[in-house]
Amino acid sequence: MAAEAAMHMDLTTTWVGIASLIIFVVGYYFIAAEDKYHINKAKPALFAGTFIFVLIGLYYAMNGLDGSHLHHEIEILIVEIAGIFFFLYVAMTYIEAMIDRKVFSTLRYNLVSKGYGYRKLFWITGLLAFFISPIADNLTTALILSTVLITIDAKNKEFLVPSAINIVVAANAGGAWSPFGDITTLMVWVDGRGEFVDFLYLFPASILGWLVTAFFLSRFVPDDTPPFQSDEKPEKIAPGGKPIMALFGVTIASAVLSHQVLHLPAMWGMMFGLAILKLYIYGMKREVRYDSEGVECPPVNVFSFIAKIENDTLLFFFGILAAVGGLHFLGFLEYFTALYSQFGPTAVNIGVGFLSAVVDNVPVMSAVLKSSPDMGADAAGHAQWMLVTLTAGVGGSLISFGSAAGVGVMGKLHGIYTFASHMKLAWTVLVGYIVSVSVWYVQFQVLGLH
Repeated sequence: MAAEAAMHMDLTTTWVGIASLIIFVVGYYFIAAEDKYHINKAKPALFAGTFIFVLIGLYYAMNGLDGSHLHHEIEILIVEIAGIFFFLYVAMTYIEAMIDRKVFSTLRYNLVSKGYGYRKLFWITGLLAFFISPIADNLTTALILSTVLITIDAKNKEFLVPSAINIVVAANAGGAWSPFGDITTLMVWVDGRGEFVDFLYLFPASILGWLVTAFFLSRFVPDDTPPFQSDEKPEKIAPGGKPIMALFGVTIASAVLSHQVLHLPAMWGMMFGLAILKLYIYGMKREVRYDSEGVECPPVNVFSFIAKIENDTLLFFFGILAAVGGLHFLGFLEYFTALYSQFGPTAVNIGVGFLSAVVDNVPVMSAVLKSSPDMGADAAGHAQWMLVTLTAGVGGSLISFGSAAGVGVMGKLHGIYTFASHMKLAWTVLVGYIVSVSVWYVQFQVLGLH
């Protein structure tokens, strides 16, 4: 009975609950004000995430409480964080490997040499993000295409900022209609709240919402072309580049199969892919290779790729997920679930989108699933679970660090795509969000499609 009571202990009104909430708000302020104070977002996030649990541990020790439940919850949180951490770790390593093998610079040359203007490149990268994310997941897609952006033009903020927002919105919207396009959709699928084909019904709401946002964003993209010299030397993928691209595809497939078939974490498949990459690079080092001009290629080292990944992005994820996990442990995230009976599932599920933008969609969806609110019976309940899947995924785009895709792009376009630059154009995302919810309403509530 004591253990059961400890599991349901509400610490929100205690000194540790109030102090933790203040720490989270202050940390969130410094994350949002990164441009003003010139402090990397990983620092306040990591401090808040670790310090909150230090205070919780101190509270348990001062009151002589059994720490076994705290220890158990920490272990669960560590597993959740590790899954995202190592997934990112491998994806970033592959991206750095492809950068080194000139994959993206070659893509950039092929696009720019055709005379495509900024606006056409804006639409091409957005379309790629929307249709790649359902397969490769929204975070990996955003990392790849944000890398493409900076290879096109690393200095033109008028092109980079709206294009970065477009990629984040497209990747999140594309991930919403696939069971493994986003962590939140994967959670809903694994929990048995919908079948594989059920998520495909969200395609109209996802694509129309993104198209509306992209239309408004495109108005802010300059109507000229990237710098290109007619005598610029053509870029070609370096030796090993194409096999590494293929291995990256195998790695993504391995991550999906690991989770869906082998009942292993998706991260396990990613780490298996990293092992294959390391073995392939080992083989490259033993074999003398020449480029297209017959010049001997320098040896390649996997650790040189790892050294270039955005460690601040990884630490930000650790910190923010730990901080939100602490608030969840204290009982703060349980309050909003009681709103379902008071305001109804439709209103609350729409609100989940705004909450996920502020807190992060993964713990918000986790709280919804754990509380298992009454969404209604049969078709009506199914429609509500699809709504919260849509809003949690798409709603994360409202703020730059409300989704994994946004955080990843902030790391890639450091100092260019920031909280402040995103918020100036956040109204375009809000309009698209309203469109997505409206399409869901017409599709599920008016037409009765399920």
